[in-house]
Amino acid sequence: MPPRIAQIRLVSSHPQVYAPCDDSFALVDALLADRTKLLDHHPSICMEIGSGSGYVITSLALILGSESKNAHYFATDLNPHATEVTRQTLEAHGVHAELLTTNIASGLEKRLSGMVDLMVINPPYVPTPEDEVGSSGLSSAWAGGENGRSVIDKILPLADNLLSEKGWLYMLFLADNDPLQICLQMRDKGFGAKIIVQRSTEEETLHVIKFWRDPDIQIEGNEAVSGGKTAPQRGFDFLRSQISRLSFRETRQ
Repeated sequence: MPPRIAQIRLVSSHPQVYAPCDDSFALVDALLADRTKLLDHHPSICMEIGSGSGYVITSLALILGSESKNAHYFATDLNPHATEVTRQTLEAHGVHAELLTTNIASGLEKRLSGMVDLMVINPPYVPTPEDEVGSSGLSSAWAGGENGRSVIDKILPLADNLLSEKGWLYMLFLADNDPLQICLQMRDKGFGAKIIVQRSTEEETLHVIKFWRDPDIQIEGNEAVSGGKTAPQRGFDFLRSQISRLSFRETRQ
């Protein structure tokens, strides 16, 4: 029997709340692809930043299910309508999360510092004028500013602060966001990275990338002196080739 995820017919809605779409489905597909690893990971605190309709955080709670009965879930959103819609979606599926109407994770930085074992984020990634970023209502779900990076670049340092030593981050990016540069930026903070799902639609190319704290990255500089490439270096070379090939195909089309 396949694992349960949120049912669209039970997902609540509001005119000012982003409904589940291709990006939402890609993020949940990434969680499904990693389900066995997630269950073995035994996360105690799980968090979604930007919950929107609640489709992703609800799906995560259902994917982990009773095998992670001690897990505690948090979900935040800047849009108060989204917080309410998320609550309704969770209740319709019989699962629970602590909900906060806040900007990214404001108010949780100290409370959850170094405690989040699993984080999922579908950020505002669409390139837009900067004055659209953080606006009220529906546009706050997608307006990402220059190169779609304005909100993303604020989220990443917060994620670094909130994630535990065994913390995993699943985050969705548009090709225009330069995901390779983001991976290299996270590498400088000691994170490994892997593409879990990559998907092309008529309008966009999406990448769901998993980040984790990689102790090997912290010592690879010493190993590199000997001349050979370390495992993290080889991994990032492979990641670079994955992203480059997909972007090249999209350019040719």
